Amino acid sequence: MEVDMPKIGEPVLTSDVQKFFENIDIDVPESEAMPELWEPEVPALKMADEEPLVSLKHSRIKTLNCYWEAGWENALEDSWLRESVAEKLYCIAEGLPERWGLGIFDAWRPLALQSELFKAACEDPGVPEGLFAEPSSDPFTPPPHLTGGAVDLTFTVDDIPLAPGSGFDDITSAAQANFLEETPGYAREFRRFLYWTMRSHDFIVFEPEWWHFEFGTRRWGSLTGRTAKFGVSNPF
Repeated sequence: MEVDMPKIGEPVLTSDVQKFFENIDIDVPESEAMPELWEPEVPALKMADEEPLVSLKHSRIKTLNCYWEAGWENALEDSWLRESVAEKLYCIAEGLPERWGLGIFDAWRPLALQSELFKAACEDPGVPEGLFAEPSSDPFTPPPHLTGGAVDLTFTVDDIPLAPGSGFDDITSAAQANFLEETPGYAREFRRFLYWTMRSHDFIVFEPEWWHFEFGTRRWGSLTGRTAKFGVSNPF
């Protein structure tokens, strides 16, 4: 019997922001417009911090573990991040309005899963080039998720994870972080709130993906003008 292979972007574990807020008694907090975003040249890592990874656990953080739920062979059941990154997320979650929380799509990603996703993306003609970082075993050029400094997330309301205009791992231009800047509505306000909330705790967004944020990575260093902290990591 042939087993169906997992597909990028499945399963869908989120609810549409527009429909959700049209039927609930709260609003998305207002935020200023997002700035112009750009992707920098990312140099090799010079020195790596040995900060440990920790399993993400908090009453206002829902771990969705999308790749595990989808059945990817090398996916993990738990979400791991660098200790300082996890602490930042705990602080963010505790500072959100009542009924709001964080939903984690993916966090630390082993190289085997990065390779699995990259191979699937390359073999799917519908997936644009560059959606997944090439799996590098070079300790000086690790993929962001392998460092434990990258996290894919959204907000939850009443423990329901929400999707503002596109879902996680959407392969269209709608996934770009500032795609909705000229489109008024709940989804735009949601993306702005997410962006500025994460920026206020020193995270940077990956421009092609509204859900992807980094701290301490090589990209983070390039965009902030600081020294990258995190190299290859492993919680086991």
